[in-house]
Formats: sequence, structure tokens, C-alpha cells
Amino acid sequence: MSERVIPIISQPLGNLPVPEILPADAWQSGQALRDQRNRPLRDLRISVTDRCNFRCSYCMPKEIFNNDYVYLPHSALLSFEEITRTAQSFIELGVEKIRLTGGEPLLRKNLEILIGQLAALKTLDGHPLDITLTTNGSLLARKAQALKDAGLKRVTVSLDGLDDTIFKRMNDVDFPVSDVLEGIEAAKAAGLGPIKVNMVVKRGTNEQEILPMARYFKGKGIALRFIEYMDVGATNGWRMNEVMPSSDILKLLQAEMSLMPLKASQAGETAERWGYLNEHGKHEEALGEIGFISSVTKAFCSDCNRARLTTEGQLYLCLFATQGYDLKPLVRSATDPKALTQAIAAIWAQRDDRYSELRVSEPMTDNDAAPSSTKRKVEMSYIGG
Repeated sequence: MSERVIPIISQPLGNLPVPEILPADAWQSGQALRDQRNRPLRDLRISVTDRCNFRCSYCMPKEIFNNDYVYLPHSALLSFEEITRTAQSFIELGVEKIRLTGGEPLLRKNLEILIGQLAALKTLDGHPLDITLTTNGSLLARKAQALKDAGLKRVTVSLDGLDDTIFKRMNDVDFPVSDVLEGIEAAKAAGLGPIKVNMVVKRGTNEQEILPMARYFKGKGIALRFIEYMDVGATNGWRMNEVMPSSDILKLLQAEMSLMPLKASQAGETAERWGYLNEHGKHEEALGEIGFISSVTKAFCSDCNRARLTTEGQLYLCLFATQGYDLKPLVRSATDPKALTQAIAAIWAQRDDRYSELRVSEPMTDNDAAPSSTKRKVEMSYIGG
């Protein structure tokens, strides 16, 4: 077995200059904003903290994120008012959905206040924002009702297995599965739904949990989604031989369960959806569904409509980005309230990112790292999932 090499990192990465002007006729107020591949801006992921209480090997391995790791000081973080003001600019450009991420977002003190501020915003069509949150579930049981009361619509919970030994090995902080399941039940009782559960499948680590997870969540009104282990950042030691393709997961499930493909629920959806069939061979919504997020083996760059804002105001246009744009000076400047919106529009209008498509197009052996591994990519813990 080859020795695992953990690079030393320091966030954030270098930033690209914010464009001063829009390309000619790229966007005018009230018009749909499109990037270079004609993709609209609809979904904004906002990281509210770079801290997490788990040490999952595929995201924040303990070898790097230990007691000596230096996190962002509180003064560097955008305030709730600054985040809300930035979100308003994104909404003016077409954003309809905001997902709060981390790190672990529930570690951000008084997060309910931010959710309440975001819930007061309206889309260009005058509709309420779709406000969601991704969490590891560790604090969800005690916070679910307050989150709902503040205006949160839905939650996605990360859970990589039901077996306590395997789950504790993956979160690497000895956190029990039962507490996460309790959080999911609390979210369901509070009306934070439909709930999604994300399982990152890493070959040689937790693939034996695929069937138990599918059996457990079937009929619970929860969408279970299997995520291919991705080459995000530089700290997880990613290799292709640790990826279990979604096609293999589907075959494993179909050997025991009857499933049928479902249509995408919305444009730009990352997961391919499959529904459980009842004894009559018909899809039954009450049985729930399964999804596959396959950015390693089946890229979905062509309709990606997501931007990502870090907790200190860096804008990234791709989960696998090597550089971002520093919006903080514009966010904290009160001289021209339209300048931030114009800058974001200019950045999106020149966007041409399609990392996963390029990776898929290049042949890789089992032991290969990602083709662009010579360029250090932003860490998932910093940019949000």
C-alpha cells in the first residue's frame, strides 16, 4: 500500500481580480444573467463558518485540522447583515435558492437570526426564497424547531453509515450514529422537509453500509443520496481507486430492490433520482427515493447554476476551483450599493468552469489523482459542500 501524503495547506487561495465592468450587453437589470456556457445563476451556497466538530477523512482529516490548525478569526467573517446584503445582490441576479453550509453551519452562534433575515427576502418574482441547510446532524436535535421557526425550509443531513464503528471511524471524533438519527427525527417533527440524507461512499471504507442505509430510510419519507468520493481540495489524499461509481452502487441496490428512474425535480439538479417500486411494480412516493451524485464518473457541469460564497466573502464559481474573487471590500463598502451586484454579474458573465467534464474526458488509472492536482483546489471545509 502506498504511503498517504498529506499536503500542508493555508486558506484562502489566491484571488482573481474582480472585473471592473461587465462584458458588453452581458446583463441588464431585469434580464436573465447567463455565463459563457449559457448557465443561469439560481443557487447560492453560503458557508457561515470554516469550523466543524467532525474530522471526516474526505473533508477535514485530523492530520491537518488538528489543535495547531489556525481558523479564521471572528473579525474576518461576514456579519449576518453583510451576508444578507450580499444575498440580496445575488437575488437581483436571479438566485432563488440559498443553502447554508460550513464547516458545520450549526456551530455559528445565533444562526437563527441570519435565517430570519434571509427569510424576509423575496425572489425577482416576489416569491419566498428556498432556504436550506446542510449539517452533520450533531446539533440538529436541539436546534431543529428554532431553525424552522426562523424560516428554514429544509435540511440535508450528512450520514455515511449506520454501523457505529464505521461511522465513528469516518467522523473520527467518536460521535455516535444514534445522535444523528435523533436529529433527523427532530427535523422531521419540526417540518423541515423533505429531508435529504447524503452518504459519501468511499471504497474500502464504508461501501458495506450502502444496503443498510437504503433499507433503513425506505418508507421514511426521506431522500437518500449516494455521493461519489470527490477530489475536492488537497488534504484528503484522493485517488480514483477509492471511488465507487454510482453505476456500481445502483447495481448493488437493484440486486435487492426494485427501482425506477425519476425525472429531475428542477433545472440544474445534481442528483439522478430513482424511486422505489411497490409490490405492483409502480413507483410509490411514500416509499421515498434514492439519488446519485456522480461528479467523478458522470459530470453535470453543463447545467450547473451554483455559486459559492465563503464565510469571509470569497466568491467561488466551482466546487473544484483553484481561485476565487474577494467580494469583502465591496460588501463592506457603503459608497455604491449597486457596485456589489454589478461585480457579481461581471464575474458570473465570464464564468466558464467545467472541471468535472474535463476530468471525465481524461483517462485515469485506479491510482491516479485528479488531472489538475498540480493546482491546489479550495478545501470543502472552506467553500462548503
